[in-house]
Amino acid sequence: MPVDEDKYPAESGRRRFVKGVVGSAALSSVGAGGAAALDTVTQEAGSGGGQTQYVGIENTAGPAPRGMPIIPLEIQDGELYGVWPEYNSEQDLAVAEDFGGSGITYTSAWFQYCGLQSAQGVDPQADANNALISSPSYSWQEEQESGVPLQVSWFDDYESWGNGIGTEGVGKPATANWRSEEASTKITVQVLRSPKVSQMANGEGEFSELPNQLQQFIDAATAENFMAWANKCTHFCCVPGWKQSEGAEDYDAGNDVYCQCHQSVYDPFSPVLKTFTALPRPPQ
Repeated sequence: MPVDEDKYPAESGRRRFVKGVVGSAALSSVGAGGAAALDTVTQEAGSGGGQTQYVGIENTAGPAPRGMPIIPLEIQDGELYGVWPEYNSEQDLAVAEDFGGSGITYTSAWFQYCGLQSAQGVDPQADANNALISSPSYSWQEEQESGVPLQVSWFDDYESWGNGIGTEGVGKPATANWRSEEASTKITVQVLRSPKVSQMANGEGEFSELPNQLQQFIDAATAENFMAWANKCTHFCCVPGWKQSEGAEDYDAGNDVYCQCHQSVYDPFSPVLKTFTALPRPPQ
């Protein structure tokens, strides 16, 4: 079937929904094995968009076509901040070439999927706060002040924390909004502090075969064993979670990110370098 054709009548509005959500047409005819092809058929029609290389946490099971993009972060005065690249007017993107000396280009296009391309904070020139603002979805977070930047001190027990899902002591999670304080469309973020983060960056133990390029990127994108990623499942844009659903253990995902909507699973400790077609931003 040619790319421009669609099995849904134009008047149904279905075509626009399918292509807008996952960047593809005719989803029902494509199985998980053909998921990689889904990312190549969205055609550029506006500002930004197009083929984009990114680093994400690997999708290991379920129907999601690819991993969720990692958000580089840093610590300022004991608070967590996401890193946003510098605006490049020639490319109309926020761009950080050779991020951390890894040879990987980090751009704002990483977050142009699943409706995030319309988020005000994804505009490469947006005057937005880069603090990771606590938006509680874990019971421990509800005991802390909401609407303020995540604090390093809140995670002091990360090497022993547990909530009965998966293994205790693997890490401590939190949820936050990024570049979204006054925005109608939030950029939802999952933050994790785990001893495995520095092990990834250093290529230690189980991570000894991780490509050096990814090690360098993780080293530059993390701080004090913290990492973060855009928390929008790449399947149908649901909001998954790390140790949030008891049902995760039914899918051998107690220590993974689990999307209970359609059982997609992501491994935060398996960074991958992939390419997808970012959706163009809507006109400003």
